[in-house]
Amino acid sequence: MDEIQKQKRETEKKVGLGMCEVCCGSQHPRVMVPNFLSPEECKELEFIHKSSSTVGYRPNVFSTTLSHLIATNSSHFLIPFIPIRERLKDKLEEFFNCQYELFVEFTALISWSRGASIGWHSDDNRPYLKQRHFAVVCYLNNYGKDFNGGLFRFQDGQPMSIMPMAGDVLMYTADQRNIHSVDEITDGERLTLTLWFTRDGSHDEDVKLVSLLSQHLLHKDMAASYLPLPASCDMYCFSQDQASNDQFGFNICWARLHILGYGISISEDGACDSDVSELLVKPVQLVRGDELLDHEFVNILHALQVIHFYCWQGSALKTKALNVHTNVLKLSDKDKEKINCLKSVLLNDEDLVLKVFGSMPLEENGGICFDWTGIVAAIAAWEDYVTKLSKQIHLELPYWRMHESIYTVQLDE
Repeated sequence: MDEIQKQKRETEKKVGLGMCEVCCGSQHPRVMVPNFLSPEECKELEFIHKSSSTVGYRPNVFSTTLSHLIATNSSHFLIPFIPIRERLKDKLEEFFNCQYELFVEFTALISWSRGASIGWHSDDNRPYLKQRHFAVVCYLNNYGKDFNGGLFRFQDGQPMSIMPMAGDVLMYTADQRNIHSVDEITDGERLTLTLWFTRDGSHDEDVKLVSLLSQHLLHKDMAASYLPLPASCDMYCFSQDQASNDQFGFNICWARLHILGYGISISEDGACDSDVSELLVKPVQLVRGDELLDHEFVNILHALQVIHFYCWQGSALKTKALNVHTNVLKLSDKDKEKINCLKSVLLNDEDLVLKVFGSMPLEENGGICFDWTGIVAAIAAWEDYVTKLSKQIHLELPYWRMHESIYTVQLDE
């Protein structure tokens, strides 16, 4: 990491960034703000994305939108975005001198994996995108450590290239003055929080999100509002040629578990003959090697969220894990046969998984060593975390509905 930081500083010297905010002139209006997001914020958003993402808008790109979180019964995950969106809007309005003029048009977590790239373009280059006036890219992980390739390049003006580092934020106008590209990702997964802002209130994302939240949470109590429910299976199905109905590929949820060393088991007989959409909503158990954890998750998305919560918070769970009872079973040959059968349905092309995501064992990914007691501790800690967020969103929703805006509500204790 020291070498990466040294390389970053050398790049900053070349483009004149230093360690402070730098704004380009009116010909190419843009600004780079180092360390705008904290490491904790970056890791929390990474957890949300890797446990919730779907196939994205370009080959080898994966996305998590706020509307998708609502649709999959994970609306509580909106809470961490709120203060970040507010700070970004304030900073953007300050730099571009447009106070009280802007609305968030779209918010998404976007990851680019091996093979993803995009050529020269502006962010308003389609008739249906002309309402986009500003773009903000928040980098959530590090060039040279978490991924290679993926440099952001401007066609003209300074800085001409951006080396993504966690916490840094890039802001620029979405028009022809800031034509840009992204180099191909050669390894790993490049993760960003990307927002577009507009002056046109009719494209205010918050109005749409508040409407979706109202419909989704109206008849749900808090206890029923935090267990995830997978979306359509097509949204998780990745294949090399996503324009075709290629049956060879993989399910993203299963693949993200697989690269961390986990599999799943479904106890029902005949599960291998089920439609993939049915498999996604069936109760599952976690498998690692020839062991099975005797705990049932409501579905694969639930298991995935707990595992990535463990990746995020594992070190903080060590003391809790000391008092945790685990029941781990040895897999029989029949169990292994059923698991392999499921794997053949949801993970048709294992080589493609490694090609797209790479092989990133938990121990080598800046995380913690695997331990079933840690996973069991993570199950309870994840529930505490999402329950707290769910309670907050239920308390704040009436205020959001009143103003048709998602904002930080100061509630009395």
